[in-house]
Amino acid sequence: MLWVLLLLLAWVVAGTACTRLCLAAVRAASADGTDADDTDADDTIAERAHDLTLYEAAFLSGGPRRVADLTLVSMARQRRLLLAHTGWATVVDPRGRDEMERSVIGAIGPEGQSRIAPVRAAAATADAVHGIADRLVSAGLAVPDGTRAGVAAGIRQVRLAAPAVVALGATALLTPAQSEMPRGLVALWFGLPLALTLSCLALARIEVHPYSRWASPAGQRLLGALTRHGGGDDRTDLTSVAVHGVRAIGEPDLRAAFAHREPQHWRA
Repeated sequence: MLWVLLLLLAWVVAGTACTRLCLAAVRAASADGTDADDTDADDTIAERAHDLTLYEAAFLSGGPRRVADLTLVSMARQRRLLLAHTGWATVVDPRGRDEMERSVIGAIGPEGQSRIAPVRAAAATADAVHGIADRLVSAGLAVPDGTRAGVAAGIRQVRLAAPAVVALGATALLTPAQSEMPRGLVALWFGLPLALTLSCLALARIEVHPYSRWASPAGQRLLGALTRHGGGDDRTDLTSVAVHGVRAIGEPDLRAAFAHREPQHWRA
């Protein structure tokens, strides 16, 4: 009976995918360093949020590239870096005040001028960014690389498993009948592994949803407290850039520098 073999294959596909996702979700939960008291202690959360550096807030909100963007914006506002609306970055002050600024200056190169896009990409992979990530992961505020990749891969596999089960079921139904089993009952049997994959996706949306791509639930609460308790005007503006990205830049010319794209040259 061919449909039985296809049903067994459907169960293998669905079971393997769901097991992988469940294991990844368990690892993500165990990696979360949140204290139970943090949920109710708003004052403690606000105090910890105040201790976050802007670089750390940028990483929790948007990852390494957001840290690079924040550094560029901060240096540009201090007139130590010129970001032209044409998409070029020019060094005005070659002395970086911290590791991130030195990484940006190093990415621009000895000539002191470079396109912004490669500078952003190079600065995002600098050792300084890796250091920020390691500190946040150790504090339980950021999601480790392995956990983040494992959950994403698990969800993708379950999403692929669902149509695979449907395809196997359709193949079994379209195959000429080789047994007295009614086709409706065959479809019902294939509905079981399909229900498993769909329910697993639904549970993942509920259980894994609190984990963003970068910040753990604890990190997300600190980000929320940070946006509610702003400091001075300049820090508040930079906090908006750290949390929301370059779209939060108020200066049109500066925002245009990040939005600039190279013209495409098409060959005939």
